[in-house]
Amino acid sequence: MGLFSSIVDKIFGHAKAATPATPAAPAAPAKPAPIFIDGSAQTADVAPPAPPSPTPAAAEPVDVAAVLTELAAQKGGKSDWQHSIVDLLKLLDLDSSLDARKELATELGVQAGAHGSAEQNIALHKAVMKKLAENGGKVPDELKD
Repeated sequence: MGLFSSIVDKIFGHAKAATPATPAAPAAPAKPAPIFIDGSAQTADVAPPAPPSPTPAAAEPVDVAAVLTELAAQKGGKSDWQHSIVDLLKLLDLDSSLDARKELATELGVQAGAHGSAEQNIALHKAVMKKLAENGGKVPDELKD
């Protein structure tokens, strides 16, 4: 599993954990066996037909900025995840080392500047945000451009 997959898992997993689950509908009780004209009864309980399954709604996009802002607040609020790939990775408790960023750059096809340079780090941050948006994340335009 690549580093980008870990980023997605952390952000989307946090969003799912924060969303309350829909309570399950209680099961309908079984109906008693019918009595036939000759006085005999059917031996097995007859269960009512199952209600139709609700049509699955389109999955709501994950608000990436909201998730990351919430995580930053939980950790003390001192993170520049909006601009820094290092801060973003640290916020998600992922490896932010140069080697990890090199791996991420290779994974996302980022070839801007020398490894570890400000130019590459900025391009890497933008590439991560664009890729999150492509994978179901709601990302503000200013973080992708």
